[in-house]
Amino acid sequence: MDIVEIMSILPHRYPLLLIDRILELEPRKRIVALKNVSINEPQFAGHFPDYPIMPGVMMVEAIAQAGGALLLNEIPDREDKLMVFTGIDSARFRKPVVPGDQLRIEVTVLNWRSTAVKMRGVATVDGKLACEAIVMCALTPRGGKKPQPPATESAE
Repeated sequence: MDIVEIMSILPHRYPLLLIDRILELEPRKRIVALKNVSINEPQFAGHFPDYPIMPGVMMVEAIAQAGGALLLNEIPDREDKLMVFTGIDSARFRKPVVPGDQLRIEVTVLNWRSTAVKMRGVATVDGKLACEAIVMCALTPRGGKKPQPPATESAE
């Protein structure tokens, strides 16, 4: 699956879309995705200017987005749904991820229900473990009101 297909499934967009390609997808079981880490990404301006490393929270987010692509791919009315985090367990960061690295994200379903999923994600660079976490996500309706233009006062 290329980036255009991914954007048809996930609601995320730059700068928070963290999946560039999907290599493997076994419905309701497993997904393998790639994230190409580039120095042009906005987090590297501050994390850290003299030693840019990908924030751990963004690696966990990439795991969740890969899982989201797996989950939302199975939902026929996905344009009306969002997948949101409900929990993160056992997150561990083993190796810094730096610009130029390619993060390989493998997510395996541990428990699948109609509106919630528990998944184990592993992110590697060149076969070496960079991050692992258990993530829980829930499917929710896209709610909320669309922003309304501010009311204008009459000049009377």
